[in-house]
Amino acid sequence: MTAPSIELPEGLEITAELPEGSEKVLTPAALDLIVSLHRAFADTREERLAARRERQARLEAGEELDFLPETAAIRDDPSWRVAPPAPGLEDRRVEVTGPTYRKMTINALNSGAKVWLADQEDANTPAWDSVIGGQVNLLEAVRREIDFVSEQGKEYRLRPDEELPTIVVRPRGWHLEEKHMRIDGRVASGSLVDFALYVANTGPLQIAKGRGPYFYLPKMESHLEARLWNDVFVHAQDALGIPRGTIRATCLIETYPAAFEMEEILYELREHSAGLNAGRWDYIFSVIKTHRTKGEDWILPDRGQVTMTVPFMRAYTELLVRTCHKRGAHAIGGMSAFIPSKDEEANRRAFEQVERDKSREAGDGFDGSWVAHPGMVEACREQFTKVLGERPNQLERTREDVAVTAADLLSVKDTPGRITEAGLRQNVNVGIQYVAAWLSGNGAAAIHGLMEDAATAEISRSQVWQWLHYGVTLQDSGEQVTKELVDRIVEEEVAKLPGEPEAWVTPRRLFQQMATQEEYADFLTVPAYELLG
Repeated sequence: MTAPSIELPEGLEITAELPEGSEKVLTPAALDLIVSLHRAFADTREERLAARRERQARLEAGEELDFLPETAAIRDDPSWRVAPPAPGLEDRRVEVTGPTYRKMTINALNSGAKVWLADQEDANTPAWDSVIGGQVNLLEAVRREIDFVSEQGKEYRLRPDEELPTIVVRPRGWHLEEKHMRIDGRVASGSLVDFALYVANTGPLQIAKGRGPYFYLPKMESHLEARLWNDVFVHAQDALGIPRGTIRATCLIETYPAAFEMEEILYELREHSAGLNAGRWDYIFSVIKTHRTKGEDWILPDRGQVTMTVPFMRAYTELLVRTCHKRGAHAIGGMSAFIPSKDEEANRRAFEQVERDKSREAGDGFDGSWVAHPGMVEACREQFTKVLGERPNQLERTREDVAVTAADLLSVKDTPGRITEAGLRQNVNVGIQYVAAWLSGNGAAAIHGLMEDAATAEISRSQVWQWLHYGVTLQDSGEQVTKELVDRIVEEEVAKLPGEPEAWVTPRRLFQQMATQEEYADFLTVPAYELLG
């Protein structure tokens, strides 16, 4: 049903009750844009998703990832550059990530970061209320109409505008749908819905404030997917009367195939580009997913041992900095998942980890990096400021010393580490807890001192699947990973979890199914979304 005040354009159907405040963002301009984007690009989106499946089939048939020969001219041409940094994106030394829930919106904007990644993807549960509510929160934040009062009576209000970070919105990836909207009888793309609602409603306000509608683009696997986004940007700017190049986008290099197409991705988006980001957690997940049938050389050790300094991760980040600075684009480091703790010793270790991580990234040439909690903003800023000083970035550091080959990116077998029962238990425990949080509406869950999101849950279930698929022997207990062992550990780990046992039935069933079924499923969040209202 729809609210009487909202008139839907021809061909658009909304199949869910509209949450409070929907009329603020389900405006005629936004709805018209959703429809026109769908009609222009739905078929191309389907073609790009089909191309993913076709490439995966070729990989499983024996092909290997490599730099594309057909785009060598783009890589070899030294003349092209991306657009210079957009207003508000010149200095990105510390970026805080988090979902667009109301309290978190205010906390992120008050964090002192240079950028807030307003996440409608991995740190968000795409329940209908969250999809619409998140857009309302973004709009009201830019209008300075947002506030929040906790159950304990604590008030949350925004600092002055000049103290607030630049907002960069991460819409859902191309593979995700918005099941509550149908256009001409077809389910809408979650990517296009999230993008259109923000660019049509909050975009003009950002432009009036001297900034712009800026985006982080997730989960892309090829430069042709980046081309699709660029075409979407051009279409939207023309439809809304916005000058071309006003929209800017930072692309997450968080899939294995995309690591081989970094320059091409920048090239496709060059007038709209704001750089690349090292999406480390999804990248590890993608390594397992892409090479799930390729043999034992692709088996990774316990998640905690796959650090940014292992060979294949080191090659990926070094190449990213080199690629970005060669083309005048920002290189943004990966998220540190550590969060502050009330336990003094755990807190000390968390801050040490963040400082070490950000010091390495700044030293490698990154222009900024992510933290998952406002309490870690200053630790990240301090490490980058040691390197940058008063400079907004280090784009001039072109890292010509870096020469990464396809073999370097593919050197997964050189990853040191062990596969242990403790690691298996951690994957099971974290995976089930995160699925429970996600299904209850919380896409960013603090578990065991880390901020877990969909990417880390994907690693957890993928590692269990991989170890089970290959019958790995655990190096601490000596047991072989079998379905019986996984089922027993699931039973034991669930028994440790707080609350009523009934609360864990659905998350346990979903995680267990995804981790032990014969065929590997590409995304945990797709079947999970079917369980949401």
